[in-house]
Amino acid sequence: MTYKIAILGTGYVGLVCGVGLADFGNRVTCTDIDGEKIDLLARETIPFYEPGLEDYLKRNRKEGRFFLEKDPKKAIRDNDIIFIAVGTPSRDDGEADLSYLEEAVRTIARESKKPKIVVTKSTVSVGTNRWMKETLLHLNPAVSFLVVSNPEFLREGRAVQDFFHPDKVVIGTEEEEAREVMREIYRPLYLIDTPFVITNPETAELIKYACNAFLATKITFINEIANLCDRVGADVHQVAKAMGMDGRISPKFLHPGPGYGGSCFPKDTEALCSIAENLGYEFKTLKAVVSANKRKRELMVEKIKHHLEDLKGKTIAILGLVFKQNTDDIRKSPAIDIIQLLLKEGVYIRCFDPLAMENARKILPNLTYFQDEYETAQDGDALVIATEWNQFRNIDLSKIKKLLKSPILLDLRNLYDPATLKSLGFTYEGVGRK
Repeated sequence: MTYKIAILGTGYVGLVCGVGLADFGNRVTCTDIDGEKIDLLARETIPFYEPGLEDYLKRNRKEGRFFLEKDPKKAIRDNDIIFIAVGTPSRDDGEADLSYLEEAVRTIARESKKPKIVVTKSTVSVGTNRWMKETLLHLNPAVSFLVVSNPEFLREGRAVQDFFHPDKVVIGTEEEEAREVMREIYRPLYLIDTPFVITNPETAELIKYACNAFLATKITFINEIANLCDRVGADVHQVAKAMGMDGRISPKFLHPGPGYGGSCFPKDTEALCSIAENLGYEFKTLKAVVSANKRKRELMVEKIKHHLEDLKGKTIAILGLVFKQNTDDIRKSPAIDIIQLLLKEGVYIRCFDPLAMENARKILPNLTYFQDEYETAQDGDALVIATEWNQFRNIDLSKIKKLLKSPILLDLRNLYDPATLKSLGFTYEGVGRK
């Protein structure tokens, strides 16, 4: 069955879900209050980097399944199922800012003249979907509204792959009609044996937070182990490998580095702490994770300072600005945080990233940006690898050594073998691999 679906919001989540649902055979209309985004998409230009997304956009537009609409009100009126994929950024107190979602709900209530199924893709506080149901019925009692929590689990850089091959689909609703419609919408995933978790809205909302918080905890744990390895002379890679052999643990997310970042983990860990606090419960484990992750940035700066002593006036070359490879997203990026800490120490920064320099210039306009690794390293007092881009794994190290003032390489992603770098005459330090 083909459904008429509107997606409110054309960020990572909204656009990926929009083209994905269109590829399943539905008639999908994406809309956004930012008209410039719609104009870009009309020119088949993606406003952010996500591998494979442009191809799906072009194909589904050509085949008449994917549409764009500048007026969200019209998109709501013309479609039967409304997916909300607006931003829910962190407020100063850590809670999710639901103002965009709340406005979307009010607009849906005002513009609806016939029954609607409203699906929440945005990450929201526990209890939000129940509030949405009550609000929609209060503002427009003449129309029947069914509300579904359908959290996303998309990884930036792999979002298209994750949409078409998810490890689960979570559907949170107490209404059987809505359950059946959602099962039908995601029927192509059911046919490839994707597990479906059918539950109530509160459980679905908490599943999203619990997953991200646990993964953030796992990353932070191995980083804490790496801190110990630095102090005792152990190799964190061997520790992580042995841990991953334990079937109860698995090797995923046991990769030491400068800490987690991006648009999800920092926001969701702080939001879950806030949710617990509002319920009168102190989530001590997660609060420690948040604190340790912030501290990790400072420890990375201390590594640099250890090799250069007084940082003031030094020139440091930074490779990588995004929080992880295959994205242009610098939100909460460890690299950006480290650069800001270094700037406070009076350091002169030379930097390069394959995709994110335009985004970085918006918040750090006074840095010096270069076009490749070698221009960046020229006359640097040290070279710091801050993001695990594949092209940084095969640098001409002999050339880099000649370009640097002193052969100091701080490898915050453990891309290189310490013994190899030592044999080439570098002063080298990774994370947890002294």
